[in-house]
Amino acid sequence: MVQLSPPPDTNNVITDPVLITATLDVQGMKCAGCVSAVERQLTQNQGVVSACVNLVTEVAVVKYQEGEIEPQTLAEKLTTRGFPSQVRSSADSFRASARLTAAQRHQQAEREQIWGLSVAAILLFFSAIGHWGHISGQPVPYLSNIWFHWALATLALLVPGRHLIVDGWRSLRHGMPNMNTLVGLGTCSAYFTSFVALLFPNLGWECFFDEPVMLLGFILLGRTLEGKARHRASAALEALVSLQPAIAYLLGKPDQIDQSGIEIPVEQVRVGEWLKILPGEKIPVDGIVTAGASTVDESLLTGESLPVLKQVGHNAIAGTINQSGVLVIEATRIGEDTTLAQIIASVEEAQTRKAPIQQLADTVAGYFAYGVMAIALMTFGFWEFLGTRLFPAVLTVSMGHHLTENMTEMEPMMAMNPTLLSLKLAIAVLVIACPCALGLATPTAILVGTGIGAEQGLLIKGGDILEKTQQLTTIVFDKTGTLTRGHPQVTDCLTFNGWDQTQLLQLAATVEQGTNHPLAAAILEAAKLKEIRLLEAQNFYTEPGLGVKAQVNDQILLLGNEIWMIQHQVEMSSDYQPQLNVLLQSGKTLVYVALNDQLIGILVLQDQLRPDAQRTVQRLQDLGLETVLLTGDQSLVASAIAEQVGIKQIFSQVQPAQKVAKIQALQSSGKTVAMIGDGINDAPALAQADIGISLRGATEVAMETADIVLMRSQLSDIVAAIDLSTATVKKIQQNLIYALGYNIVAIPIAAGVLLPHWGFFLSPAIAGGLMALSSIIVVTNSLALRRQIVNS
Repeated sequence: MVQLSPPPDTNNVITDPVLITATLDVQGMKCAGCVSAVERQLTQNQGVVSACVNLVTEVAVVKYQEGEIEPQTLAEKLTTRGFPSQVRSSADSFRASARLTAAQRHQQAEREQIWGLSVAAILLFFSAIGHWGHISGQPVPYLSNIWFHWALATLALLVPGRHLIVDGWRSLRHGMPNMNTLVGLGTCSAYFTSFVALLFPNLGWECFFDEPVMLLGFILLGRTLEGKARHRASAALEALVSLQPAIAYLLGKPDQIDQSGIEIPVEQVRVGEWLKILPGEKIPVDGIVTAGASTVDESLLTGESLPVLKQVGHNAIAGTINQSGVLVIEATRIGEDTTLAQIIASVEEAQTRKAPIQQLADTVAGYFAYGVMAIALMTFGFWEFLGTRLFPAVLTVSMGHHLTENMTEMEPMMAMNPTLLSLKLAIAVLVIACPCALGLATPTAILVGTGIGAEQGLLIKGGDILEKTQQLTTIVFDKTGTLTRGHPQVTDCLTFNGWDQTQLLQLAATVEQGTNHPLAAAILEAAKLKEIRLLEAQNFYTEPGLGVKAQVNDQILLLGNEIWMIQHQVEMSSDYQPQLNVLLQSGKTLVYVALNDQLIGILVLQDQLRPDAQRTVQRLQDLGLETVLLTGDQSLVASAIAEQVGIKQIFSQVQPAQKVAKIQALQSSGKTVAMIGDGINDAPALAQADIGISLRGATEVAMETADIVLMRSQLSDIVAAIDLSTATVKKIQQNLIYALGYNIVAIPIAAGVLLPHWGFFLSPAIAGGLMALSSIIVVTNSLALRRQIVNS
């Protein structure tokens, strides 16, 4: 009897969960504490793997497991917690309607800020006149009335301060206290203390209704200025988004051309349709020029200041500006697939991804509000129960005001009530502490830095990348298409065993039809120039970095480097080796051609060095960086190229899989490595390197894998990226030092540390003004990065 084994239990097979990325637009965040709270709210949901929130751009990027939770659910939960949120469509950044909605939202928020500030300024004006009248000893009629000051303070809390107080209370109720919570506690404490003094004059307490009015005025002024500065920090991204036109001029499809054309929304354009672009108009989609000639301004996309001539057959990029003539293009990429859309997406992602230095700041800020409230309570307790007894003279330091018997005017008093002093100091602690500065220190600098990079043709894909770039110690270059132009040409054809050059080129070009490589393009171009008819081939096989194989007329044809020949046991004669060495030493590349394991010829190709290759290598070495050449080409070719550019360390005849091992070896020796490449075979090494750098025009795999894309395809931009990274990190460090130093110094002063010996303490209004100023200083310092880069 045969015993059958049970079928495998497929129910127990463990598969990796599918991760999906969603982007949420989140409003209502005021400080780094809010950022920490939003991230905590998101990651607490089942299925959410990670969440990254940016305070400046008001964006949350969430990675979640498919089927576990929906982005809309996350948005609704955040909204109920006081952070109005909505899920962003992947194409929203590129649709005119979405941009209009975002702009309207920003304008509405700005109008509300200005309106609230205007009301607060009017109230502050009348409060200041009345307050100055008391200080000068010449009370102003009506404005000196205490009930009038009560009315001003009440209006300040109910009108311009209402949103601030409500938001602060809601955040506190949900266990997520923020900046508004601290300010709300401070203003309300000052108001109700003064109100108690007003109702019960026999207590001898001071009325300071001017404090909440001044405090809110300073806070709202700071918020308005900070908002404008933050908007300026995102100007580079908005400039990129604004490049996308809303309208396209459609001629139709090639077989249905309507010379008159019609205007349609750009999102309705389809691949293959023909579009007309008049002088002065923006090109709406990526395409190929099919008619006309004109110069095109590509400066905002590539950083190239000079106009670029576009003729039939040239590529046109969405968002670039047609300058002089009429162009007709055939759409090849539309919507979010265009170069412009991908740049915008990369810049947005870069501004969302956090630099490592920001993680610590956000973690500290998440507990900041709790710490400040605890310090405020301790401040009150100390001065109420101990401080005024140890230092009784502090009660006569500040001039206060108390009510006269008729409760309509106030007069000076010399001694302050201990409870009032304790409360004032506690309020000052609440409002002087500034988690905003801590939260803005890194993202504003990253926002400005990545924006400057985009303007200069540096597509940097993350704040973490921007921070790490200045830590590089070693730069590894690929050869073909990186140090060289990537457009080699066939210069010679060496033939053996009775084959002629035309036959050799015909066979080689036939095989190269099945691959995509600069050398293949050169061989095909050479065959085309000689009008050589290609043969039919089958069973194409490509081994990146080595060669190709195909079947031609029932015969096996091999094309590749020497290692590829050796692997297939092709007999290699040494008779012609001296001649080959001369070619290799001049920097030329050899492509061997074998038919049925017999070498029939060698194609000699030469690629020109990039004009800035030698200068770039020298500048990198002047910065103290080690430069390395890593190539699959033969050692003599690699040595010739390395000598021309000044590179000493060379790894040649390295297969694609071995490139990763070489990068790992450099990293294991303690080096921080950047890899610069452009081909499919470079992608694994780009991914392994600490920073992967690709040039525009590289293969899509290389560009997607790279952390930095040089949009101008100029090697000198590597130095520009390092300089930008260094300058940005310095700004981040300056911001964090200031933000931390400000709170470390300001909070003890507000708590009265200088009061016993120097008789100095901060009123709540002055403390609020300093808090507002601290955020403005951080944002302004980040904006100064642009001026620094431009002037350098």
